[in-house]
Amino acid sequence: MNPWLALLVALVVGYLFGSFPTAYLVARRRGIDLRVEGSGNLGATNTFRVLGPWAGGAVLLIDLLKGAIPVELALIPVLPAGPTADASALACAIGAVIGHTASMWTGFRGGKGVATAAGAFFTLAPWGALPALAVWLLLLLTTRIMSIASIAAAAVLPVSLIVYAATHRDSDPRWATLIASVLLGAFVLWKHRDNIRRLRQGEEKALWS
Repeated sequence: MNPWLALLVALVVGYLFGSFPTAYLVARRRGIDLRVEGSGNLGATNTFRVLGPWAGGAVLLIDLLKGAIPVELALIPVLPAGPTADASALACAIGAVIGHTASMWTGFRGGKGVATAAGAFFTLAPWGALPALAVWLLLLLTTRIMSIASIAAAAVLPVSLIVYAATHRDSDPRWATLIASVLLGAFVLWKHRDNIRRLRQGEEKALWS
């Protein structure tokens, strides 16, 4: 297969996995349309607020897998390889995040991509994802505000990749992975632009009291 066609296949596969409307389906089982409830966001946080922690936790887990599974398929590799190392996996990661945030099954509505991106990078670059997870968990527990934790984790991911490469001289820097982490981090920040506005105005709500 042409290597660029292989990248397109990986991107589409990632999108199809990411577009699975987890939060929408979980809420619809209870007769609720999350697009018009709470924040209107089809992600784990809004599910948590509207339906409670068990439903929110289930959505979070599945959204993580939506990023992890297609990346793992590319790394095995089950999918055809792209033109560079990890290229198909990166295409899957990007496709999955796009699919989660703009699912074709819900009128191109979705979540903000944090959990799906986390699942993809835990599979692709765990040494970068673990520090980001630690920051996310620490800030979530201390502030109880999901947007602060998510924004900080997105910012920490590329930094931790750089630090790992700098402190492990036998490690391949994997510049494509670093660039993808920066692009996905910027995308996550853009998706949180309303949250950032509310944070500035002191109006962002805690996830729990």
